[in-house]
Amino acid sequence: MTIVVTTPTGHVGSRVVRLLLQAGVRPRVLVRDPARLDEATRARVEVRQGDLTDAEFVRDSVAGTRTVFWVDPTPHTTADPIETSLRTAAPLIAAARAGEVGRVVLLSSIGAEKRHGVGHIDALAGIEEQLDATGADVLHLRCAYFFTNLLFDLEGLAQGVLTTAFDPDHPMPWVDPRDIGDVVAARLLSDSWRGRAVQAVHGPEDLTFHQVARILTEALGRPVRLDPVSDDATRDALRAAGLPPSAVEGMVGMTAGSRDLVPEQPRGLLTTTPTPLSAWAHAHLRPLLEK
Repeated sequence: MTIVVTTPTGHVGSRVVRLLLQAGVRPRVLVRDPARLDEATRARVEVRQGDLTDAEFVRDSVAGTRTVFWVDPTPHTTADPIETSLRTAAPLIAAARAGEVGRVVLLSSIGAEKRHGVGHIDALAGIEEQLDATGADVLHLRCAYFFTNLLFDLEGLAQGVLTTAFDPDHPMPWVDPRDIGDVVAARLLSDSWRGRAVQAVHGPEDLTFHQVARILTEALGRPVRLDPVSDDATRDALRAAGLPPSAVEGMVGMTAGSRDLVPEQPRGLLTTTPTPLSAWAHAHLRPLLEK
């Protein structure tokens, strides 16, 4: 049973690799820089070194495998992020269509169910649709807002400010990427699912940004106030940082398109994961801010 894992050094992928190894499976990992894998992991996996934007590398690496865990590697800051994401996934889709890959587990996102109008998430919607048309067994994991997104603004949090363009009063699901990795590994190891499937990964609870600020205040041991900003203010800040217009709109669109979002799958036994934001923040965010 050959399982391919992309982005094996990321927040989700690293957890997936560890669990597969503990289950007795030697995964094939596609990685640009094998040195980013710790020595013990490197000795136990099949390493294929290359770039996921290299179509020939991807096609050769996935051909003839049972299951591929695909994570779109495209940064939100990329010029033309939607086009880039779709182009990067094209060789995987071609391999699935040709019968060279039996199953694909896609790390998707809540918002992909809208299909259009959610910025860069529209790319995941497109990848979902194209995979669905291949005839392969496909599982789309529609994941919530990552706790680790808070790491992108350590400077602001160090000053006691949580900035967001999301509706501060709109509850939305938040999730620990480690918990996503648990769900991914369980699905990769299971042979019981067939056809097209969707599973949401909603984290332990829905939170407004006001609630998040209060949780961070307690977990970090310092006051954290919320600073809501408009879409135009976000655009101005991203342009000032030198991002191209398509990247700016891809990022703003994710926020704007999520304001009225109701996830396709409700919260329940299969979609709820255990780790609370307070525990994650205390364990991972607080040490970074105390340096």
